[in-house]
Amino acid sequence: MTNSAPKTPAEIRDLRALHPEMRERDFARIHAISEAELVAAYVGQNVIRIEPNLDLLLNGLTACGEVMALTRNESAVHEKIGPVEKVVIGPHASMVLGEQIDLRIFPSKWAFGFAVEKANDDGTLRHSVQFFDAQGDAVFKVHARPATNLEAWSVLVANLRSPEQAPIVTQPKPAPVALGTPAPLDELRAGWSALTDTHQFFGLLKKLNYPRLTALETVGEDYAWQLDHSAVAGLFNAAAADQTLPVMAFVGNHGCIQVHSGPIQNIKTMGPWLNVLDDTFHLHLRLDQIASVWGVRKPTSDGHVTSVEVYDENRELIIQFFGKRIEGSDERGAWRDLVQNLPLYAQTHAA
Repeated sequence: MTNSAPKTPAEIRDLRALHPEMRERDFARIHAISEAELVAAYVGQNVIRIEPNLDLLLNGLTACGEVMALTRNESAVHEKIGPVEKVVIGPHASMVLGEQIDLRIFPSKWAFGFAVEKANDDGTLRHSVQFFDAQGDAVFKVHARPATNLEAWSVLVANLRSPEQAPIVTQPKPAPVALGTPAPLDELRAGWSALTDTHQFFGLLKKLNYPRLTALETVGEDYAWQLDHSAVAGLFNAAAADQTLPVMAFVGNHGCIQVHSGPIQNIKTMGPWLNVLDDTFHLHLRLDQIASVWGVRKPTSDGHVTSVEVYDENRELIIQFFGKRIEGSDERGAWRDLVQNLPLYAQTHAA
């Protein structure tokens, strides 16, 4: 995202002053910088560089009370409001397993961190901590709320403060890792049929050299079937109409996956955006950036589990949905019925 003549922090600040109303991500894209470079341009003013230390971050946030956790990719923004609780720190992946904030974090992708203060119109301050990958793309943010314990927040920022309070240097996006030749279809189907847990799916694809979407396109309609794009809005509307049907909505990037588990209620469409505006869950989804939608069926030891997966034009996963269930119990019949009744791509694109 950087160009051959990187802009200095002063140049970035001068440009930003001309466009203060523009969203950070849009400003960075238009001016050929990364979002992290935009934030870093204000280090020493209203921004402090902090270390992407997950142990200090997550355990420090538990003392802060209610916060808003935000994880996004190019086409979806997932926000959850609540306390950070049930923290599990691991060398390769860490988790937050709270009732509201539910995260899967991959620390190797975290490169830069910042604590940011911004003034509101009434003079009060908005506080956030923001984390980015080596390319300067956002992987995770936490925003303070009116109910946040700001004394604990200040302690958190002080503990995370980096000794390096200088401009950052981002890296170009690495070339995609080339996969080997995909295994034959019969091996994919045999491995798929032998699944006993949905978490085994990633390992199966890696073992057989299948990109995720390619596997869905290949395996056969008994396991994966293409849905019409309208199925996404249809899923939200059906879930909102049945408040006894809790769903799980996963949005992520390569550094963090964030999960909502529960009912969906207040849905509003504004331009290309489908929005969920519930008390503790906000979702903003770009419907115009959807390239394909799939219904997916995976065997488990508790019977098969049904999901809906949404992909962009780069064949990247935007958002994934499951019916909420208790481990060890069958999937809800109402969820299966909802997915199986969504409009098929073939039906709406017949010659």
